[in-house]
Amino acid sequence: MEKQKDVNILRTVIMLVLVLVVIPLLPILISGRWGWWQAWVMAAVFLLSFLVSRALAVRRTPDILKERANYDRHENTQPWDKWLSPLVAFGTVFILLAVGLEVRLQGPAGFSLPVEMLGLGLMLAGNMFASYAFVENAYFSGTVRIQEERGHKVISSGPYQWVRHPGYAGGLTANLGMPLLLNSVWAFIPVVLIGIALIIRTRLEDRFLQGNLPGYREYAQKVRYRLLPGIW
Repeated sequence: MEKQKDVNILRTVIMLVLVLVVIPLLPILISGRWGWWQAWVMAAVFLLSFLVSRALAVRRTPDILKERANYDRHENTQPWDKWLSPLVAFGTVFILLAVGLEVRLQGPAGFSLPVEMLGLGLMLAGNMFASYAFVENAYFSGTVRIQEERGHKVISSGPYQWVRHPGYAGGLTANLGMPLLLNSVWAFIPVVLIGIALIIRTRLEDRFLQGNLPGYREYAQKVRYRLLPGIW
């Protein structure tokens, strides 16, 4: 028991270092450009949205962090989500990796300041929308499953009044903003691929919830759009 506890603590510490230090600073670490203000701004937005959303969510739903921390241990996770979940969860890593490599190997793309500010705006809006969904939804798990042990039910308040998967919508928006803020053309490649993965996951998750979560089919009839109001 003690050994397992120590392993869990070590695992948590490693994940925190990765999420709070390594991932936000990845473009700087790879490129070696410590004076890159856009990358520091991106790291600050990333960290603030992560820390503030978790602090607010845990006040409202005390066990939400435990649910998300154990995302890879749930036996009833849908088989297709066992590979889609980590791909989506660590999608930001691939984007930032592409940014760092491009700047190191050939320099920044040279976007204008208004384009960079557009990217920052998309990042802020996307992170705020996704964080709103995380705080509002007590069942915002890392994997697609029915959380019977937690009394899983449909959430239709907050951003869920506008789209059925606001967390994904916010993530897509923030991902689009990153390459613009960080002056990277290469980063649009993982952005597109991750976007496709998110759309696939959204479609599969929506179909699963309509067939397995009581009340979700009726909710889907009221909130028609999955990700983009008026489009899909």
